[in-house]
Amino acid sequence: MRKFLKLILIMSGIIILFPQHSFAEDVGDSGITAWMLTSTTLVLLMVPGLALFYGGLVRTKNVIGTMMHSYASMAIIGVLWAVCGYALSFGPSILGGWIGWDPNLFFLASLDNSVTEGGIPDYVFAMFQGKFAIITPALIAGAFAERVRFKSYCIFITLWTLVVYCPLCHWVWAEDGFLFNMGANGAIDFAGGTVVHISSGISALVIALYCGVRRGYPKVAMHPNNLVMTLLGAGLLWVGWFGFNAGSSVNSNLDTARALTVTQVAAASGALMWMMIEAVKHSKVTSLGLASGILAGLVVITPAAGVVQVKGAIVLGFVASFISYMAIQMKAKLGYDDTLDVFGIHGISGIVGALGLTFFIRSSWMQEAAAATKEGTWTVLQQFGVQLTATAITIVYAVVMTLIVIKIVDKFFGFRLSAKEEMQGLDYSLHGEHGYGLINLN
Repeated sequence: MRKFLKLILIMSGIIILFPQHSFAEDVGDSGITAWMLTSTTLVLLMVPGLALFYGGLVRTKNVIGTMMHSYASMAIIGVLWAVCGYALSFGPSILGGWIGWDPNLFFLASLDNSVTEGGIPDYVFAMFQGKFAIITPALIAGAFAERVRFKSYCIFITLWTLVVYCPLCHWVWAEDGFLFNMGANGAIDFAGGTVVHISSGISALVIALYCGVRRGYPKVAMHPNNLVMTLLGAGLLWVGWFGFNAGSSVNSNLDTARALTVTQVAAASGALMWMMIEAVKHSKVTSLGLASGILAGLVVITPAAGVVQVKGAIVLGFVASFISYMAIQMKAKLGYDDTLDVFGIHGISGIVGALGLTFFIRSSWMQEAAAATKEGTWTVLQQFGVQLTATAITIVYAVVMTLIVIKIVDKFFGFRLSAKEEMQGLDYSLHGEHGYGLINLN
């Protein structure tokens, strides 16, 4: 009996110390899976970061309502992606390649026991991509902040994700997407230059023009309520962007290290350029300018993170920051009200990155592209043509479909707040709350 009990104790110790290696079969690559789980978490962290970034930039009476746009996207798109978004984005092509479709992917049903060729559970890849789907419509909300109905916003992001984001995602990132297979080695969009930033930036401009300006704009001063929040948000976005870009290698190797490095460098160079512009023009550097420069640098490197080296990242960060600064200055002259400069930063810097990366592609990538052609050659000019085509298609498609969606939502539900509700502010009129103890309706 004693021997039997001793044997039980020994076996119990083995189970406690070595449960997986002794009695369970390892599935996939645990190292890559661990990194992708971390990246998925980092990308989700960007959504609260965006909420802080946007929330600090609006007036006091709109801070809760503005932050709710980001969190609502986490809820709505989080469910929508699991139900059908992933299937529409990464399922096999139908309708001539316009969209993906696989009933087995609805509710992620067929992923329960599957692992990708790269060695990670398909669940992890689906959740990683789902975070991109969440943050993209949340970015658009900055363009019409302080003047839209919450219910209408929720309906809009649902429809927009289905008819704009999912098709674009399929075209660019699915293996049978037509932009993925364009040219020698596809249209380059490592982590979302076209799918995320150009689509959201262009859609933001369309809605800003459709909605019209905020009441009192630009004659009434509309100062940010809390730039400390905005800086905290910018910091969280910077940290989260390492998962956004480096995670898009869907691996843990040299490509991952390259993407992380150029992300850091481009963000820093974008911030530095904006600081220098303000120092020369105004003799002072603002926190809002610094945060804007960080964002411009992060956006511009997003499509390019897999193909450019450090020198290219610095140049792209400088160029994107300068052009985004000029675009924001033009906003006042053109008279449109993109409240939080979604088009000026995400749209412009996304376009700069998608096109500008062509001139800094590492030679090894070009050699691989050339090897994939029948002729055995592939030039920078040819790749620029592919990038230009992909960018143009993204812009045209986003403009047309966003306009259709916003018109439908406006017709059936109304999109813009009434004058009284807008004057009261989103927090009180839509949510019955106040962001701060001291109420200030200015």
